Amino acid sequence: MARISIPLDALTSRFNLSQRFEGVRSQSIASRFANLKPISEFFDFKRLSKPENFGEAQSRVNYNLGYFSSNYALIFVMLAIYALLSNPALLFVIFLVVGGMWGIGKLGGADLDLGFVRATTSQLYTTLLVIGIPLTIYASPHLTILWLIGASGATILGHAAFMDKPIEQAFSEEAV
Repeated sequence: MARISIPLDALTSRFNLSQRFEGVRSQSIASRFANLKPISEFFDFKRLSKPENFGEAQSRVNYNLGYFSSNYALIFVMLAIYALLSNPALLFVIFLVVGGMWGIGKLGGADLDLGFVRATTSQLYTTLLVIGIPLTIYASPHLTILWLIGASGATILGHAAFMDKPIEQAFSEEAV
Protein backbone atom coordinates (compact mmCIF):
# COMPACT_ATOMS: atom_id res chain seq x y z
CA MET A 1 0.00 0.00 0.00
CA ALA A 2 1.38 3.40 -0.96
CA ARG A 3 1.98 6.03 1.69
CA ILE A 4 0.08 9.28 1.49
CA SER A 5 2.36 12.29 1.46
CA ILE A 6 0.91 15.60 2.60
CA PRO A 7 3.00 18.59 1.48
CA LEU A 8 2.85 20.60 4.71
CA ASP A 9 5.33 23.12 3.36
CA ALA A 10 3.01 23.93 0.46
CA LEU A 11 0.14 24.46 2.88
CA THR A 12 2.02 26.59 5.41
CA SER A 13 4.41 28.51 3.14
CA ARG A 14 1.72 31.05 2.25
CA PHE A 15 1.50 32.15 5.90
CA ASN A 16 5.27 32.74 6.10
CA LEU A 17 5.43 31.13 9.56
CA SER A 18 9.14 30.28 9.64
CA GLN A 19 10.29 33.86 9.01
CA ARG A 20 7.57 35.35 11.23
CA PHE A 21 8.88 33.74 14.43
CA GLU A 22 12.62 34.18 13.82
CA GLY A 23 12.67 37.68 15.33
CA VAL A 24 10.66 36.62 18.38
CA ARG A 25 13.42 34.31 19.65
CA SER A 26 16.08 37.01 19.54
CA GLN A 27 14.06 39.69 21.42
CA SER A 28 13.88 40.28 25.13
CA ILE A 29 10.51 40.57 26.85
CA ALA A 30 10.96 44.30 27.47
CA SER A 31 11.71 45.03 23.81
CA ARG A 32 8.88 42.70 22.76
CA PHE A 33 6.26 44.79 24.55
CA ALA A 34 7.93 48.13 23.84
CA ASN A 35 6.17 48.47 20.49
CA LEU A 36 2.59 47.99 21.71
CA LYS A 37 0.18 49.86 19.50
CA PRO A 38 -2.25 52.24 21.25
CA ILE A 39 -5.66 50.89 22.20
CA SER A 40 -7.36 53.49 20.02
CA GLU A 41 -5.51 52.10 17.00
CA PHE A 42 -6.02 48.46 18.00
CA PHE A 43 -9.78 48.96 18.49
CA ASP A 44 -10.34 51.33 15.56
CA PHE A 45 -13.92 50.37 14.66
CA LYS A 46 -13.83 52.51 11.50
CA ARG A 47 -11.31 50.08 10.00
CA LEU A 48 -13.36 46.95 10.73
CA SER A 49 -14.82 45.39 7.61
CA LYS A 50 -15.55 42.00 6.16
CA PRO A 51 -12.88 40.87 3.69
CA GLU A 52 -14.05 40.45 0.09
CA ASN A 53 -12.43 37.05 -0.43
CA PHE A 54 -9.91 34.64 1.09
CA GLY A 55 -6.97 36.38 -0.60
CA GLU A 56 -7.81 39.69 1.02
CA ALA A 57 -8.35 38.00 4.39
CA GLN A 58 -4.96 36.31 4.08
CA SER A 59 -3.33 39.60 3.14
CA ARG A 60 -4.91 41.32 6.16
CA VAL A 61 -3.86 38.50 8.49
CA ASN A 62 -0.26 38.61 7.21
CA TYR A 63 -0.07 42.37 7.66
CA ASN A 64 -1.84 42.58 11.03
CA LEU A 65 0.06 39.68 12.61
CA GLY A 66 3.26 41.59 12.02
CA TYR A 67 1.89 45.03 12.83
CA PHE A 68 -0.02 44.15 16.02
CA SER A 69 2.25 41.29 17.13
CA SER A 70 2.93 42.77 20.57
CA ASN A 71 -0.77 43.41 21.16
CA TYR A 72 -1.55 39.84 20.14
CA ALA A 73 1.16 38.53 22.48
CA LEU A 74 -0.41 40.53 25.30
CA ILE A 75 -3.85 39.09 24.47
CA PHE A 76 -2.37 35.58 24.59
CA VAL A 77 -0.76 36.28 27.99
CA MET A 78 -4.03 37.69 29.36
CA LEU A 79 -5.99 34.67 28.11
CA ALA A 80 -3.36 32.33 29.64
CA ILE A 81 -3.69 34.09 33.00
CA TYR A 82 -7.48 33.84 32.77
CA ALA A 83 -7.23 30.14 31.90
CA LEU A 84 -5.03 29.48 34.95
CA LEU A 85 -7.23 31.50 37.28
CA SER A 86 -10.37 29.75 36.03
CA ASN A 87 -8.81 26.32 36.70
CA PRO A 88 -7.81 26.46 40.39
CA ALA A 89 -6.87 22.76 40.47
CA LEU A 90 -4.26 23.30 37.75
CA LEU A 91 -2.98 26.42 39.48
CA PHE A 92 -2.63 24.45 42.73
CA VAL A 93 -0.73 21.65 40.96
CA ILE A 94 1.64 24.14 39.33
CA PHE A 95 2.36 25.82 42.68
CA LEU A 96 2.75 22.43 44.38
CA VAL A 97 5.21 21.04 41.85
CA VAL A 98 7.23 24.24 41.44
CA GLY A 99 7.27 24.84 45.21
CA GLY A 100 8.20 21.21 45.90
CA MET A 101 11.06 21.29 43.42
CA TRP A 102 12.26 24.62 44.83
CA GLY A 103 12.11 23.24 48.39
CA ILE A 104 13.97 20.06 47.45
CA GLY A 105 16.55 22.15 45.62
CA LYS A 106 17.06 24.33 48.71
CA LEU A 107 18.20 21.20 50.58
CA GLY A 108 21.32 21.20 48.40
CA GLY A 109 21.47 17.41 48.14
CA ALA A 110 21.22 16.86 51.88
CA ASP A 111 18.62 14.56 53.40
CA LEU A 112 15.46 15.96 54.92
CA ASP A 113 15.42 15.08 58.61
CA LEU A 114 12.19 15.77 60.44
CA GLY A 115 13.20 13.90 63.60
CA PHE A 116 10.86 10.97 63.18
CA VAL A 117 11.60 10.35 59.48
CA ARG A 118 14.61 10.84 57.22
CA ALA A 119 14.11 11.22 53.44
CA THR A 120 16.72 11.48 50.69
CA THR A 121 16.31 13.88 47.77
CA SER A 122 15.57 10.89 45.54
CA GLN A 123 12.71 9.86 47.81
CA LEU A 124 11.41 13.42 47.92
CA TYR A 125 11.40 13.74 44.13
CA THR A 126 9.68 10.35 43.84
CA THR A 127 7.03 11.41 46.37
CA LEU A 128 6.48 14.66 44.48
CA LEU A 129 6.12 12.68 41.25
CA VAL A 130 3.69 10.17 42.79
CA ILE A 131 1.54 12.98 44.16
CA GLY A 132 1.93 15.35 41.21
CA ILE A 133 0.99 13.04 38.33
CA PRO A 134 -2.52 12.06 39.55
CA LEU A 135 -3.24 15.64 40.58
CA THR A 136 -2.10 16.84 37.15
CA ILE A 137 -4.38 14.33 35.44
CA TYR A 138 -7.26 15.49 37.66
CA ALA A 139 -6.56 19.15 36.85
CA SER A 140 -6.84 18.41 33.08
CA PRO A 141 -4.15 20.73 31.68
CA HIS A 142 -4.80 19.42 28.16
CA LEU A 143 -8.29 20.93 28.18
CA THR A 144 -6.91 24.24 29.42
CA ILE A 145 -4.26 24.25 26.69
CA LEU A 146 -6.80 23.39 24.00
CA TRP A 147 -9.12 26.15 25.26
CA LEU A 148 -6.20 28.61 25.23
CA ILE A 149 -5.27 27.66 21.67
CA GLY A 150 -8.87 27.96 20.48
CA ALA A 151 -9.68 31.18 22.30
CA SER A 152 -6.48 32.96 21.33
CA GLY A 153 -6.66 31.67 17.75
CA ALA A 154 -10.25 32.82 17.29
CA THR A 155 -9.61 36.19 18.94
CA ILE A 156 -6.31 36.98 17.24
CA LEU A 157 -7.10 35.62 13.78
CA GLY A 158 -10.59 37.16 13.92
CA HIS A 159 -9.18 40.58 14.71
CA ALA A 160 -6.42 40.21 12.12
CA ALA A 161 -8.84 39.16 9.37
CA PHE A 162 -11.46 41.84 10.00
CA MET A 163 -9.13 44.80 10.73
CA ASP A 164 -8.46 46.56 7.44
CA LYS A 165 -4.97 47.80 6.60
CA PRO A 166 -4.26 51.51 6.96
CA ILE A 167 -4.94 53.55 3.84
CA GLU A 168 -1.24 54.34 3.41
CA GLN A 169 -0.42 50.63 3.36
CA ALA A 170 -3.19 49.84 0.86
CA PHE A 171 -1.98 52.54 -1.55
CA SER A 172 1.66 51.48 -1.25
CA GLU A 173 0.73 47.91 -2.29
CA GLU A 174 -1.20 49.13 -5.34
CA ALA A 175 1.73 51.27 -6.51
CA VAL A 176 4.01 48.22 -6.73
